[in-house]
Amino acid sequence: MPDKSRPARTPADGAGSTTAETAAETTTAARRSPGPQIRPKNGLDRYFEVTARRSTVGREIRGGLTTFFTMAYIVVLNPIILSGADIHGSTLPFGSVAAVTALVAGVLTIAMGIIGRYPLALAAGLGINAIVAVFAATQLTWPEIMGLIVLEGLLITVLVLTGFRKAVFTAIPAQLKTAIAVGIGFFLTIIGLADAGIIRPGNPLISFGDNGELAGWPMLTFVVGLLVTSVLVVRKVRGALLIGIVTTTVFAIVVEAIAGIGPRIGADGVEANAHGWALQVPTWPGQVFDVPDLSLIGNFSLFGGFSRIGVLAAILIIFSIMIADFFDTVGTITAVGAEGDLLDEERNLPRSQPVLLVDSLAAAAGGAASVSSNTTYIESAAGVGDGARTGLASVVTGVLFLIATFFTPLVQVVPSEAAAPVLVIVGAMMISQIRDLEWGDMALVIPAFLTIALMPFTYSITNGIGAGVVSYVVLQVATGRRRSIHPLMWVVAAVFVVYFALNPIQQLL
Repeated sequence: MPDKSRPARTPADGAGSTTAETAAETTTAARRSPGPQIRPKNGLDRYFEVTARRSTVGREIRGGLTTFFTMAYIVVLNPIILSGADIHGSTLPFGSVAAVTALVAGVLTIAMGIIGRYPLALAAGLGINAIVAVFAATQLTWPEIMGLIVLEGLLITVLVLTGFRKAVFTAIPAQLKTAIAVGIGFFLTIIGLADAGIIRPGNPLISFGDNGELAGWPMLTFVVGLLVTSVLVVRKVRGALLIGIVTTTVFAIVVEAIAGIGPRIGADGVEANAHGWALQVPTWPGQVFDVPDLSLIGNFSLFGGFSRIGVLAAILIIFSIMIADFFDTVGTITAVGAEGDLLDEERNLPRSQPVLLVDSLAAAAGGAASVSSNTTYIESAAGVGDGARTGLASVVTGVLFLIATFFTPLVQVVPSEAAAPVLVIVGAMMISQIRDLEWGDMALVIPAFLTIALMPFTYSITNGIGAGVVSYVVLQVATGRRRSIHPLMWVVAAVFVVYFALNPIQQLL
């Protein structure tokens, strides 16, 4: 999601954090320090720069474990989000989505550690998957939308190889980088509350629970899960998110065994029980270990979407997903880099080109594996807060994901009401970055506010980013600060103007 940004300091990691400015000053001072240079202990140390970044192998292993435990919920949540998608006339197999999600996350995270050499982990993006699931449910089959994801990933890869993606990353002002992270936090919160049935379509726009009441055991399960996970997070328990999901799932299994609630949606796709479980009914599986079902890999149609909905509509979908994927990574790298004092004076990550390349290829790889676009995860900040500073931590995280591939039957027990609290908690962690926004200049406040507000209210990351970029450029010009606008921001703003005006343009033509 996504899936994705979180503040530089995560409450779950229990470690101190600095502001971005302090982080940059600390990093710069360290580089300029005339102190003695510590020689690497061995080849592993030399390659990952463990000693040079003031870390140890033990800290990297611990940080890798922490990152895994804070983002392993994606193996549960991704199948839940995508479970309604259509593939050749039937829904996606839950167990296969879980297995391939873990496999792709493991391979790509190891690649990030070895090639990017930063403590960044990758998995299926939640925010992007929510958008993808909508397209798959309304306009395209799953193989067709996955084909567009592959094309989107390849297009971003070209932009990386030409240096354009890094240039845009650098050109975005810090105010908008922070606002994007905060907006995604609210967006994930909306998704979590909707998955749990806490908010539903109603009159006026949305209603609270079932006819204004938190009625039914599944909703109580969500509330219990939210409170338990919140306590674990504020108590700084490592792996709090995963523990919260497991604990809430156990509660749900007991509730279902006693009450026999059943699903909310019947076999005919119509709501049969307003107080039932939203997606998965929590019952214990016959086995917890199984050979992973990898049948989804390669199940995509590269150009099928073009023939179904037309070239222009398909290009628009690719463009929308690319913009979301493109800018999600901006907030993630900034937040994780700040947590580890890895940013330079301009809040940019040194030697970021390999990181951006792996992240771009991850989008195409996720589409080719039929589990949607993969992206860099902000949960990496938890591992960094626990001491990780190098790609060695990512290798540890990736290996754990590969191991999890063989235990995916367990994830089918988890109802969305048990996983949704994590989305709300992650949203809370992400929006705390709002403290870093500039509040004294309305020419900066309005673009940041539009970015934050439009993401959840329009259910679109792309709309929020576009509104922020366009309004930023307009207001900088209106206040006589044309020279402060980076040339590439003009290009990005123009692209978004075309995106927003596409329907009127089509009518004119």
